[in-house]
Amino acid sequence: MDQIRIKDLRIFAHHGVYEQEKEQGQNFCVSAVIYTDMEKAGKSDDITDAVDYGAVCLFIDNYMRENRFDLLEAVTRHVAEELLFEFPAIHKVELEVEKPDAPIPLRFNSVSVKIERGWHRVFIALGSNMGDRLKYLERAAANLQADARFRNINVSDYMETAPYGGVEQDDFLNGVLEAETLYSPWELLGRLQEEEQLAERKREVHWGPRTLDLDILFYDDLILAEKKLSIPHPDMKNRQFVLKPLAELAPSFVHPVYRKTVAELLAALTE
Repeated sequence: MDQIRIKDLRIFAHHGVYEQEKEQGQNFCVSAVIYTDMEKAGKSDDITDAVDYGAVCLFIDNYMRENRFDLLEAVTRHVAEELLFEFPAIHKVELEVEKPDAPIPLRFNSVSVKIERGWHRVFIALGSNMGDRLKYLERAAANLQADARFRNINVSDYMETAPYGGVEQDDFLNGVLEAETLYSPWELLGRLQEEEQLAERKREVHWGPRTLDLDILFYDDLILAEKKLSIPHPDMKNRQFVLKPLAELAPSFVHPVYRKTVAELLAALTE
């Protein structure tokens, strides 16, 4: 993706663990790599189609002067995330904040913290087979829509499906939600579990009835296999109630393990 680079932006602000740092202030030096699509701006030559790097610099300066943090890690994280909220055309940002006058009783050039934050494309399976199923699914989608760390949410049509896994229970209502998120995979898992708890989900029987079931299907093209979190979802290729609504949203999305599109996986399962 195209890049805008800002080097050594000088800012005077009041961050630090020690009181004199907050009271007296000190110099900071900020560098950023901004990832954005420049195709439209390159053709139109119009500033309204571009990320205005002058406005970005002013925003960083204003935010760092108006807010105070103890740790350089906190300064860097908050600035990076606020940039992503303020400028929707920024897909990802690498941000480094240097502290050349840090209170270290030794000779040194500078201390800095560098992080990377960006929007990640995710697909989440939605399911319910208890109570007002549609209400549970729509409330979960609405709550994620209201969360600033999600954007560009799309929800598939819902489909009625027989229960999966051999446990006798009522039919499910299933769908898939597509979004961009700032949450890391583990943060996203925790956020989805919050929604399940809000719906008073009980985990008493494996593959048993539930008011709300939210599963991460894809997180970009990440492959993650840990005890409590596997991405892509390990059994999705066997689940028509996942692949069918997923194919409605992203038929050409390529499974990073099987190297087949969602449409191809659905066709294979149907056959």
